[in-house]
Amino acid sequence: MAMNQVQFQAGLSMAQFIQRYGTEAKCYRALYRARWPQGFRCPQCESRPRSRFRRAGRVYYQCRACRHQTTLTSGTVFEGSKLPLTTWFLAMHLLTGSKTNMSALELKRHLGVCYDTAWKLKHKIMQTMTEREEPRQLAGFVQIDDAYLGGERNGGKPGRGSENKQPFVVAVATDETLEHPTFAVIEPVRSFDSASLTDWGQRRLAPDAEVFSDGLGCFRRVVELNHAHTVLETAGGRAATEVKGARWVNVVLGNVKRAISGCYDQRKSPRDHAMRQAKYARRYLAEAAYRFNRRFRLAEMLPRLARAMTLCKPWPEPKLRAVDNFHG
Repeated sequence: MAMNQVQFQAGLSMAQFIQRYGTEAKCYRALYRARWPQGFRCPQCESRPRSRFRRAGRVYYQCRACRHQTTLTSGTVFEGSKLPLTTWFLAMHLLTGSKTNMSALELKRHLGVCYDTAWKLKHKIMQTMTEREEPRQLAGFVQIDDAYLGGERNGGKPGRGSENKQPFVVAVATDETLEHPTFAVIEPVRSFDSASLTDWGQRRLAPDAEVFSDGLGCFRRVVELNHAHTVLETAGGRAATEVKGARWVNVVLGNVKRAISGCYDQRKSPRDHAMRQAKYARRYLAEAAYRFNRRFRLAEMLPRLARAMTLCKPWPEPKLRAVDNFHG
């Protein structure tokens, strides 16, 4: 059996991580390069000349043109955090270096912080991933499928009516042979109706996309968006997942569901590391898509994520908890 080159990538080992990011000074320099790869730029006026000073133990940069003062983390998702950068970088490494999900409870144990701190760290990192995946459109041959995330809560409604079930669309673009996946979009929708799928298609499908789906009626809305649409006739069961035009979307969907169900107990309270699909599904699904879409460049995931986090605006806890799943 041929070796899967993606699975056997070297990635960034823990030893390499410690060598590159094992001290606060190393993390500070890495974050500085991520935020200002061409050297300091004033966030107010884009000017380069600056002076540097310390106040209350923090390093400040003052623009010589407009006198604006800033720190390395001001205006980024790191803003307001009292955690050392070594803790942030270790969390980023753990969440990108793993093939499967890592719960906030497990992250807490690795980082040596309280649960609430680990939860906020994880969700800020996932929010950054969500924003990076937001503009992605799929081109070429695109396989799409419908699914539900979440299980029935103890004492809750059963089946699809469960208040803990969140509908979502998974879509995978492939090459012309339909044999190799390129990129994926995994996103919650309000429901599987025409309005939701029309909105999804307008945002997520490039003009040249050709869609392959099962017989779910709402997927026919892509025809109204001028996309070619092939409806796959399947008999159901395991054989249906191997049909050409549906194989990769089923592989990705299966991996996402196994990763999430193996990491989060769907029935317990959120304090017991359960995932509240009805509220935070967008972030958890975007996290899966973020890792999948960068699977060929594992060693670069941490520096690329650091760059993305410097571009992400601050997310204080009330805002972090108030966000919903849906676009717009």
